[in-house]
Amino acid sequence: MTSPGSGPVGSGRHASLSEFRARVHDWCGTHVPANWRAGQTGVSDAEFAAFQQWWFGQLRSAGWAVPHWPAEWGGGLSVAEQAVLYSELAAADAPRLVLHFVAIHHAAATLLAAGTDEQKQRHLPAIAGGQTWAQGFSEPEAGSDLAALRTTARRHGQGYVVNGQKLWASGAAHADWCLLLARTDPDAPKRKGISYFLLDMRGPGVEVRPIRNAVGEWHFCEIFLTDVEIPATSLIGPENGGWRVAQETLGAERGLTMLELAERLGNAGFRWLVQACSSAGALQDSLVASRLAVFEAEIAALRSLTARLVLGHEAGPVGPADASIVKLYYSELLQRMTDFGTEVGGLPAHLPLAKPASSGWESGAWLLDFIGSWEWTIPGGSSEIQRTIIAERGLGLPRG
Repeated sequence: MTSPGSGPVGSGRHASLSEFRARVHDWCGTHVPANWRAGQTGVSDAEFAAFQQWWFGQLRSAGWAVPHWPAEWGGGLSVAEQAVLYSELAAADAPRLVLHFVAIHHAAATLLAAGTDEQKQRHLPAIAGGQTWAQGFSEPEAGSDLAALRTTARRHGQGYVVNGQKLWASGAAHADWCLLLARTDPDAPKRKGISYFLLDMRGPGVEVRPIRNAVGEWHFCEIFLTDVEIPATSLIGPENGGWRVAQETLGAERGLTMLELAERLGNAGFRWLVQACSSAGALQDSLVASRLAVFEAEIAALRSLTARLVLGHEAGPVGPADASIVKLYYSELLQRMTDFGTEVGGLPAHLPLAKPASSGWESGAWLLDFIGSWEWTIPGGSSEIQRTIIAERGLGLPRG
């Protein structure tokens, strides 16, 4: 079986990558907190946020909090180096930056691709310093069909007045800012009347209500916007051009987020799965061994797909369906692995009543992980939506 820490690229063919891997490995040995999973199990929301900020600061001090950003903004690692970094963090079972995910990935990608110089100067250093963001896209009747959103932004003086509601906004209870899509032209075709804004979550008229999910966590939130004033300087891209900004920046960025997620699933996730089979005394069962071999092959395929997407993104625009292929493959593989862990783990896999915060969905609390894995096959475009994108944009099949 593949050794922990092996990855799609950066496997040591070059001395510099070998040295970098050794440096990250040594750093993890002294900085990844021992027994952090036990310490993060059953903690309060405030304790989780404090731990996440502390861990972000540790990575920032090492220069690895935003490795995928351009060098002038504090990043500059090559794709090969990023793969090495994420594989070593995964092998060391380091905490995940759950709280900062939208900020360092989606918000940064949007600003770098479509933001003004002033917007970049204001927000990128703040994000690198620990500022947190949420994503205000989905609405009660605009989930899979995001273009049906009804939140409005009406031009008023030197800015806009926003009214509406957003749903499934991950981490919004802790967010300083929000990526917001709102309708600025109600008479235009639905994809052509949407604008993209940066919303200050601490401003008047913004109300956040956490939603308890199926595993008892408060990760998701509703955002209610009542006469919220947003200055015109917080508009990203042209007015009524928000749909294109969202598709181009976040679609391309999805590949970079998958680089870390693939390594997490291939290291911590697969290791927990093997341990669950061992604890159940099932490793000698030929059917179990066969399933583990299939999962290992699927993980190798996921890493290869992810590496190809990220390397392609570094070279230029990626294919119109490439990000959807990787998202679909990852989310359904995660679901199959956690389902199998729940099945083979027996009664002990059903007993944990809480899983470690800061762990993502590869925590080893199999039943809770399996329930949580459904988050990946629904938000961000359900599996059905991803298949439609692959069929129409990737394969050129006709609609209908």
